[in-house]
Amino acid sequence: MSVFTLGTLHAVPATDRPDLLGEPVRAALTELGWLDSVGVVEIDPELSDTAATEQAYGLDTQTLVNCVVVAGRREGVEKVAACAVPATTRADVNNTVKRRLDVRKASFLAREDAVERTGMEFGGISPIGLPADWPVLVDASVPGLPVICIGSGVRASKLLLPGATLAELPNATVVEDLGR
Repeated sequence: MSVFTLGTLHAVPATDRPDLLGEPVRAALTELGWLDSVGVVEIDPELSDTAATEQAYGLDTQTLVNCVVVAGRREGVEKVAACAVPATTRADVNNTVKRRLDVRKASFLAREDAVERTGMEFGGISPIGLPADWPVLVDASVPGLPVICIGSGVRASKLLLPGATLAELPNATVVEDLGR
């Protein structure tokens, strides 16, 4: 693995520090065979939120990718998806996501619900390691980024990897204008 560096963050292969991964993320990276190709870096958990991470570690906002969990219902059936969007944008829940899920109204899962359903810590939710039946919607700008910073499943670390990796997730769909 080439060592990924963003700002002052210098990642090591996830195989070297599996203790820095949330269990669902570690399991998914193992299953996908990506433990050697994804970097992980320990951070101060108090600095896990996007703005704090950007400022504390000298990151370009364009390299930070947020993962939000969205749900909606149609005919009594709940549909859930994750959205991976650059930190410079917000997921277009009211239009793009709603149409993709084919629901009348889509909204962000409540913090406690998102944490429980993902098995990840709030502020560390990652598009890697989510339930297999959830679509992962990836903003079209993300795969073109050479290196991105995303959650690792815990607040005490971040993953560094090529943006194109997210488009390779089994349930991923690259979506134009997902982030606005």
